[in-house]
Amino acid sequence: MKLVIAEKPSAAQSYAKALNITAKKSGYFEGNGYIITWCIGHLAGLADAAAYDEKYAVWKYEDLPILPEKWQFAINKGKENQYKVVSGLMNRNDITEIINGCDAGREGELIFRFVYNMCGCKKPYFRLWISSMEESAIREGFNNLKDGREYDNLYNSALCRAKADWIIGINATRLFTSLYRKHLNIGRVQTPTLAMIAERDSKISMFRKEKYYTVEIDGGNIKAVSDKISDKDEAQNLQAACHERQAVCISAVKEKKKTGAPKLFDLTALQREANRLYGFTAKQTLDYAQALYEKRLLTYPRTDSKYITSDMEGSTKELITGLCAALPFMQGVKLQADLARICDNSKVTDHHAILPTAEFVKTGFSSLAESEKKLMTLVCAKLLCAVAAPYEYEAVTAVFTCGGYTFTAKGRTTLCEGWREIERLSRAASGEQDEDAEPEAVLPPLAEGQTFDNPAAEISERYTQPPKAFTEDTLLSAM
Repeated sequence: MKLVIAEKPSAAQSYAKALNITAKKSGYFEGNGYIITWCIGHLAGLADAAAYDEKYAVWKYEDLPILPEKWQFAINKGKENQYKVVSGLMNRNDITEIINGCDAGREGELIFRFVYNMCGCKKPYFRLWISSMEESAIREGFNNLKDGREYDNLYNSALCRAKADWIIGINATRLFTSLYRKHLNIGRVQTPTLAMIAERDSKISMFRKEKYYTVEIDGGNIKAVSDKISDKDEAQNLQAACHERQAVCISAVKEKKKTGAPKLFDLTALQREANRLYGFTAKQTLDYAQALYEKRLLTYPRTDSKYITSDMEGSTKELITGLCAALPFMQGVKLQADLARICDNSKVTDHHAILPTAEFVKTGFSSLAESEKKLMTLVCAKLLCAVAAPYEYEAVTAVFTCGGYTFTAKGRTTLCEGWREIERLSRAASGEQDEDAEPEAVLPPLAEGQTFDNPAAEISERYTQPPKAFTEDTLLSAM
């Protein structure tokens, strides 16, 4: 009999369905030579300081630092009953091997190993490593199990992170709380992140705005602006110098440029874009993505890769064809997918980029909450944009003289919308606009020596702007 340890009940249920197991017992499924149980997230973790010595139950400066020589583990509160189920099954005589079916990532490895080690289990274990919860992917994963020991380094990195969190959190929190007589939580990640936010807030509060001026000349169908001017009298002199004068184009530089298609989403990029467009927090985005993964509509979200592997080209091409037919905003759009842009084996480690699944192509957005629809639209559009043609445009920089002063106008003309057409259509379908996107100025045909008589000249009064407060998008980027 084989025992499968899933991370959550929903994953265990998906495994049971894929393996045609219908008999449900108290805390597990059983049938076809398998028992499938689950951990409810972290069943066990590093024990609190008081587990090493009762004196640590009281926080004292004199006891610091607390550095365990031999680490202890404990069952997390409220999960004792499920731990009994899992440990009992692990030690059943008819269980010959264990399959780690926790999420295929660092935390999933840690969750399984903590329980395995706490139970004192010595039975051989194997690793189920999948990026999709579709039944076909689950079955393929069970047919290609890996030796669990191949993931020792992944476990060690997770354990190292957990110990670092414990050492810094326990000692620094007790230290600062003792010194300042106020409970102050200190963490390996949260404290430096808080420092970044505090530094930015300080810059904002200390900022003193400064006034400046610009003069804009308007020739009817073209506008050009001067450099910044700090003195109002100087700006007025410049304005007066342009009165009833002629503006002459002394330079018109045209340059054809391309903006390549964006990369696919990894988790951080998805969190940033969802925050920028929809205001989702990083945690909300992860929760929505995890829910979509468990519904078999999205591939594994906790990935740091923005590429797919070469063996995925065929299935991804079919996926793109299905999405073009299924998504309303793609109707009438001609897409010649170039998968070479998103395929790079060297840049895929544990998991490939986040993709919609074939199951999503079948079911679409039906039964999804509005937040999940928005996230799925983002992921689908990103895949289609990533394989689309580049955005091509002609950038124009024109320089004018008027009254002895220099003015500049910049603009661009779109030559081929490419991937930006798909992005624009998907945003329109979601009813969302990118507030950070700047409108493009389109300049009329210009040539050196071209003149404009009596252009209107206006002074604009402006102020320097303070740094912007962090959003989760910009904070994730800074981190």
